[in-house]
Amino acid sequence: MNKDVGKTIKAIAFYLPQFHPIPENNDWWGRGFTEWNNVVKGKPRFKNHYQPHLPEELGFYDLRLEETRLAQEMLAKEYGIHGFCYYHYWFSGKRLLNEPIDRKLKNPNEDLPFMLCWANENWTKVWDGGENEILIKQDYSKEDDLKHFNHLLKYFRDDRYIKIDDKPVFLIYRPKLFPDINKTIEIWRKEALKNDFKGLHLGYVQSWGVYDIPESMGFDFGVEFHPFSKSKVNLNFSKKINHFFLKAYNKLFSTYSIVIKKRKPDVVRNYWDYALMQMNDTYSKNISPCLTPMWDNSARRKHGALILKNSSPVYYKKWLNFILNNYPWDKSIEKFLFINAWNEWAEGNHLEPCQKWGRAYLEITKECLNNGK
Repeated sequence: MNKDVGKTIKAIAFYLPQFHPIPENNDWWGRGFTEWNNVVKGKPRFKNHYQPHLPEELGFYDLRLEETRLAQEMLAKEYGIHGFCYYHYWFSGKRLLNEPIDRKLKNPNEDLPFMLCWANENWTKVWDGGENEILIKQDYSKEDDLKHFNHLLKYFRDDRYIKIDDKPVFLIYRPKLFPDINKTIEIWRKEALKNDFKGLHLGYVQSWGVYDIPESMGFDFGVEFHPFSKSKVNLNFSKKINHFFLKAYNKLFSTYSIVIKKRKPDVVRNYWDYALMQMNDTYSKNISPCLTPMWDNSARRKHGALILKNSSPVYYKKWLNFILNNYPWDKSIEKFLFINAWNEWAEGNHLEPCQKWGRAYLEITKECLNNGK
């Protein structure tokens, strides 16, 4: 990695604001619910399975507290993270989990740069934006596009908001859910010009099987989102559960309406095998690279979890250095390096210090960004 280019790379960590109670979660999941309720449910499912993922120095924090948010930003700045990408939840004017970013906006001491990613999914009981038991639904309209943009202006106008050539950077998590994403983007770009910006710099997240050329959907760039990016990756490689006994039991007792439902097996892969697959692929100048320090969402899912086992700071360092030294940074407009994530604790996916690794992932991030070796 060219040292001059290296100075311009901006490491952006996805940031989950779920760590504080809200009335809706109280109603849906029980009083006082936060993401920590999921985290502590994690249990090992096989030998040497790292669960639960528990925080170390920051503890089980509440993101309504200024002290917590300042401590997070201090760590991020100390270890080379340029900014956070906050998940943004908007449902036709209704907002959820907005307390951390709103309080940051009012507090000049929280000076870490930031951007927003609209997590434009339905909220459901299965945690993946699917259609099972919808808790709150997304609806799209021209009127809502305008209302939404006018709401976003207060963030875009903030000096800490990440911009490229005076264009606020904004990400869409699932563009294919829009009835007409090109029309929505057209409306937003026009509104940006009306409000004295040079425009918007819009990106979409490569997940849920969407790997289109950004320009074909009206976007300026795409963002890899591991471990769900790049369609060639077969994440269904796993040890399948033997359902012989299950089928026999159901056949025997079906006349009594006693039937055990077949459960989707966990998908278990080696972290380094997955990383190597990504390193064997090619990079595109308009798709910002991403990597994940680790991934294990079994704390959230009783079955059907995705587990990248045997992850370690050593493998993370190799993957990170590969990106730094092989991505075409000199041709990239954005020069963003996304890390998934800062604090996705229930998905076993975090840079924040944990009881197993401490600050190891942060230390390696800083070392690689400084040296590119």
